[in-house]
Amino acid sequence: MILEIVTPEATLLHSEVDLVSVPGVNGEFQMLNNHAPIVSLLVNGTVKFKGVNIVIEEQFEEKFTNIKGEFTLPIKSGTIEMKENKVIILAD
Repeated sequence: MILEIVTPEATLLHSEVDLVSVPGVNGEFQMLNNHAPIVSLLVNGTVKFKGVNIVIEEQFEEKFTNIKGEFTLPIKSGTIEMKENKVIILAD
């Protein structure tokens, strides 16, 4: 599936991933390929994702942490939409 992370400043990521975990208002939840369509608000926490050959532009690398192939990005709040194997996160 495609993960796109957008902030008011820039698109931080547009890459193929295997899974995405986000801090939803009712707790953390995870999405895999072919997940049912969903729209949700996000709260202060961490976006986590894994995949093969994830490429992050050099100018945004410092915003992400990579521990054993799991990338993380702290966010303050946001919105997520999953539809047709594409996840779009609008984050603060």
